[in-house]
Amino acid sequence: MRYHIKHTNPQKQRSNCLIVGIWAGQSLSPAAEQLDQASDGYLTRLLKRGDLTGDLGQTLLLQEMPKIAAERVLLVGCGKAEEFNAAAYRKMSMKVIAALKQTGAKEAVNYLTDLVVNDQDLHWKIRQAIQITSEALYVFDQFKSNKTNGKIVLNEMIFNVTDSRSIKQADRAVVEANAIVSGMQLTKNLGNLPANVCTPTYLAKQAQDLAKKYKSITAKILEKKDMEKMGMGALLAVARGSHQPPKLIVLHYNGAAKNKKPIALVGKGVTFDSGGISLKPAAAMEEMKFDMCGAATVLGTLLAMAELKLPINVVGVIPATENLPGGNATKPGDIVTTMSGQTVEIINTDAEGRLILADALTYTEKFQPEVVIDIATLTGAVIIALGTPASGLMSNDSHLVDALKKAGDASSDRVWQLPLWDDYQEQIDSNVADISNVGVGGGKVITAACFLARFTKKLHWAHLDVAGTAFLGGKDKQATGRPVPLLVQYLLDLAK
Repeated sequence: MRYHIKHTNPQKQRSNCLIVGIWAGQSLSPAAEQLDQASDGYLTRLLKRGDLTGDLGQTLLLQEMPKIAAERVLLVGCGKAEEFNAAAYRKMSMKVIAALKQTGAKEAVNYLTDLVVNDQDLHWKIRQAIQITSEALYVFDQFKSNKTNGKIVLNEMIFNVTDSRSIKQADRAVVEANAIVSGMQLTKNLGNLPANVCTPTYLAKQAQDLAKKYKSITAKILEKKDMEKMGMGALLAVARGSHQPPKLIVLHYNGAAKNKKPIALVGKGVTFDSGGISLKPAAAMEEMKFDMCGAATVLGTLLAMAELKLPINVVGVIPATENLPGGNATKPGDIVTTMSGQTVEIINTDAEGRLILADALTYTEKFQPEVVIDIATLTGAVIIALGTPASGLMSNDSHLVDALKKAGDASSDRVWQLPLWDDYQEQIDSNVADISNVGVGGGKVITAACFLARFTKKLHWAHLDVAGTAFLGGKDKQATGRPVPLLVQYLLDLAK
């Protein structure tokens, strides 16, 4: 998909399709007014007949509008102007792409960037439109026998700007959006792969491929024997039931001086989670291929960094393994020693993500990072708490929380903070080891983070529980590419 910026007159613009807005009450947007004047009031007469009211998300496709150069004009309802906020703009943009997909248009000119969105600028409008367009057009058909039905697919969109002075700002939005989309697509592709393809070894190969493609990225793969030497008893405990060897994947994006402390991203990489001996129910177990979406997010974010060439350093750490039952698998009640020296009583082998992250977070200390953010599909409890609009956020650093909240709002990839009070810590105490890997009582999303907090006392750290945001379940099961937009925005803010 190609995106361009132009300053054009809609009535003279040759295109497969022009996209213009109509406000509730049938008032015309600036671009629609120009079309109406050029066509001797064609839109005014049409709207008087009641074909379109302007309600948010309504669409009406016009063919060969009089005295207009474009083949088609797509009218889009924008709702009430005073209520036209970020959520309304995003909803409207989704409806636009859905309508365009039903046409034969290969390219379109988008005049919706002319609309005033409450508290948002041109840069935001273009970036969001590109992300939404790419998301709507994304298809994962790698394992389909019939990959296309011959339908013409939209492959180019031009965004109009009201004056030539805005072109530089708009061009920057296109660059950022393309990088984010590339990162999201890698993240989605990896998440959507079946677990018999996307193994820990496969994830490691993707990291090495990134390093080959981008000079700014280096990759190092640590093997089981390396983990044994470092005393990563928690990570190895999860891997014991699988015939697939675990990997600890370490990526460096080098965009600043070597002495500049990096931002560390740690992604949970359980390429399939059966629950181990604490076996999950059979229903929807196939969705546990998505349990490596944290790892995929780290890879996608590093790709975006390389595309943007940001002047910062980022280290990505990915503990990758399967969690399967077997004769050698870890059993409930087993006690293991982590890399930090703390011992863990494994009450439930299905609480495995926190175990592999514990050793990965301890390993991350060696890089002396400025901050550490872990990304994990960690608990079903976060879905109960927040649903799918927001990722759960817990942290020991209020400044980091503020920065992530700001980035979430700016990218429309939002987070919601949950408490990390000491009151919850006693729920993960064990009477036979230092820690239990599951908490007693309620607040499971919080006690899971409390477990990780025991391994991050030396770090400025935030935990993102993305179990509700990284993938869709059910009939439409698919990775979403989140929270790549959030993390890229956070890193863009740092770079500025």
